[in-house]
Amino acid sequence: MNPSSSGFGLAAVDRRDAVLHEMDGREFDVVVIGGGITGAGLAREAAHSGLSVLLLDAGDFACGTSSRSTKLIHGGLRYLALGDVRLVREAARERKTIHRIAPHLAEPLWMLLPARSYAEWVQWRAGISLYERLGQVDRDEHHRNWKRAEIAVEEPALSKAFKYVTAYREYRTDDVRLVLANLRSAASAGACALNHASVFRIQELGSRCMTVDARCSLLRVDFRVLGRCVVNAAGPWVEAVRRLIRPDAPPWLQLTRGIHVTLPRERLPIRNMTMLRAADGRLMFAIPRSSIVYVGTTDTTHQGAPETWPPIPRSDIEYLLEALPRHFDIEAIDPEEVLAAWAGLRPLIAQSGRRPSDVSRRDELEIGPPRLISIAGGKLTAYRLMARAVLEKVSQVLGKRIVPKLEHEPLPGGDFDSDLSVLARDVGSRMQVTPEVAERMVRLYGTEAYAILRLGSEQLGPDVPVVQGEIDWAVSREGAATLEDVFYRRTRVGVYEPFADRWIEAMAFKMAKLLSWTSEQVRCEIDLVRQRLARDLAFRIPENRAARATE
Repeated sequence: MNPSSSGFGLAAVDRRDAVLHEMDGREFDVVVIGGGITGAGLAREAAHSGLSVLLLDAGDFACGTSSRSTKLIHGGLRYLALGDVRLVREAARERKTIHRIAPHLAEPLWMLLPARSYAEWVQWRAGISLYERLGQVDRDEHHRNWKRAEIAVEEPALSKAFKYVTAYREYRTDDVRLVLANLRSAASAGACALNHASVFRIQELGSRCMTVDARCSLLRVDFRVLGRCVVNAAGPWVEAVRRLIRPDAPPWLQLTRGIHVTLPRERLPIRNMTMLRAADGRLMFAIPRSSIVYVGTTDTTHQGAPETWPPIPRSDIEYLLEALPRHFDIEAIDPEEVLAAWAGLRPLIAQSGRRPSDVSRRDELEIGPPRLISIAGGKLTAYRLMARAVLEKVSQVLGKRIVPKLEHEPLPGGDFDSDLSVLARDVGSRMQVTPEVAERMVRLYGTEAYAILRLGSEQLGPDVPVVQGEIDWAVSREGAATLEDVFYRRTRVGVYEPFADRWIEAMAFKMAKLLSWTSEQVRCEIDLVRQRLARDLAFRIPENRAARATE
């Protein structure tokens, strides 16, 4: 069977056994290791260019760096100060393309740059003007300059210590949904994507291809595939994959850890995205979304091996929260008030002597052995450019000319040109759901909200924003296999929704019906997610209280 017509897609867990049986021993043009945004973007480009593609991820899709970002499609204004004009130009221009192909996942909003003095304001305005020229921003989207009177109307929560503001356009996204949209686009062109499938061996097989041995952790089954080209896009685990075939491979990465916190909107009642300055001068963001605001990020060196769930020290939370009453007219916020938090690792190219914040976000490619391509570094916003750079190397490895066929083809759910609020009103009216449900649905799924709601528009329970159809969709269309997959990544409840722990059981029982879980499996899935939540929020208990609790 031709892999491009297999129809495996994002293999549903109830078909996993048959998929593995048919796939074992097959040859693909490209085997991608890593299901984050880099791997997903490449799988899409390669599949639509006519190549047979298999993507494998040891965990769930986007379970690493690509679910732990600041969730912005932006050019990285601060990198202008570091002199990385090319990186800023590329990323700033990519914003328009991503907005064109996925308007629900690149929503234009105002980003505020507060200034205490006129001199600082002039500096911001000059930087933004250059940024807009580099990004070819349309004139009607150019920045606005506000003085105190306008600030009082546009962002009344901002501290009166800030006499001036420059507001410019950036794009809010959802990183996981962007990954899944790219994977589903790849699947529509014949690619196969398997999560919970870890690669444990790579070997050269003559001069024509490589063997890739992987293990499905769901079924505890090993399988082998052949790849004429293997792409290592494993993010923080890139070096571990390199060493499967080159044990003596020299160090390549510098891992840094970034932490974000979620707060109730009523506690930080801001209207616009705002750039903040931490106590040490670093820039970070406060981003409103529905009933919450998330704040981040920290940027510290991560010591040791990469982790899917890096630790979240209380000191890092205090670092983030310290900046808020300096920028807004609010009382100081205690760590105990945080609703959710997430930590992620950035796989940056090592640059000796530089602070984590000053390390370039530029990507880098490596070929070696001849049919293994590794990629690391880069920014979420520039994922399409990285995919095309890798595809060019793939063409060299395969010895054939590959012409990218995608330009402005919309991602799943992105086939509309109206404002998101217009789409939300139409979804609410036609599908008879509340405005809150409709707005949440369109920002995650775009026009696919209609199809999902037809699967089941009933909410999982009182005050639960998730509808029944989302669980069906996650399992049948998006490869979700565990409660964690759905709770944290498909529905985003574990990140965005206040008091999300109240809905864990309802989601688990719905999944149990779809996947025929036993009562023991249900309890295990619930316990795992609750333990994960507890670990992520352990910082809310001061160390002296935590020590007493364990005595």
